[in-house]
Amino acid sequence: MDEMTRLRELRADAPEPDRSTLAPGRQRLTAAIAGGRRERRLRTDWRLAAVGAAVAVTVAALLGTQLVGTSDPHTTGPAATAAGLDLSRPAAETLGGAADFLEGVTPPPEPRDDQWIYTRSVLGEPRSKVPDSQAGEVEYNPDSWIPYRDPAMDKDRSDDEHSAREIYRAAAALPEDPVALLARVRELYPADTTAGAAAEDKEEQTFRGLGVLIESYPLPPAALARIYRAMATIPGIEITDHLVKDAAGREAVAVTREEKGTHQRREILLSPYDFSYAGLRFVVTEDYEPEWPEDFQGAPAQKYTAGDITIDSARTVAAVVDAEGARP
Repeated sequence: MDEMTRLRELRADAPEPDRSTLAPGRQRLTAAIAGGRRERRLRTDWRLAAVGAAVAVTVAALLGTQLVGTSDPHTTGPAATAAGLDLSRPAAETLGGAADFLEGVTPPPEPRDDQWIYTRSVLGEPRSKVPDSQAGEVEYNPDSWIPYRDPAMDKDRSDDEHSAREIYRAAAALPEDPVALLARVRELYPADTTAGAAAEDKEEQTFRGLGVLIESYPLPPAALARIYRAMATIPGIEITDHLVKDAAGREAVAVTREEKGTHQRREILLSPYDFSYAGLRFVVTEDYEPEWPEDFQGAPAQKYTAGDITIDSARTVAAVVDAEGARP
């Protein structure tokens, strides 16, 4: 089972460095940050962010421009200006409004099998500090190209890695009924049942899976609308009552839920203009001091304060292109 994914992610979650180079440091780091949880269950949606934390990368956070639509250049227009959003409303109303907008968007054609998905991502600077001997020094490449159709990935059912085409078609086939839709999401992104894995309740698994799905590109607008309506039914879902800044310095809507046992909350960031995926953050909810794994020799003492951001990534461009290396 594989997850900022899906940090392609991060879905490995964005272009990721060689997995064999990153795996040991990334696994120990994310487990420590999350209060001892196994990274295996989380890596799909922590791809870019976990990599950034593991190698202590500092990336310039502000970008001057971006494509219209954080993740979908084909949107017909802004859903609302940032100043016009009323984030004091219940989460169900905000997500319902996002769904209403997306249902009016004309869907672009599905990509061809020979096309590629290009993304560009930015990492914030996490507070986590890990000895270089543990994390390794890996150069981060913000640009990623993945083939839309990947027969080898689609054939391999041993984890939750799916090709862009497989995810697109699975999203298009999601049912209208929220209960059935969320059950299908849990099938796509199952809980980690390996020995020693921390328990993940159904709601936590569902929100994680939805985050991975929302991060995927491209998605049919109508499917994303159904996803938002279903997300609003998960207990514990909240919308931050103000716009937050993503790792690229842009304003974003934060859809949040507490992560059990981690002293943190997961925040799925959405564009306030077209409700497309903007990024992912993990924010500390209370002061705490993590326990580093025993093999982290020389790890510095680390204390976190409520409000600290430990994982921070933003996607600034996503587009369908005709060849690997091409840009929109």
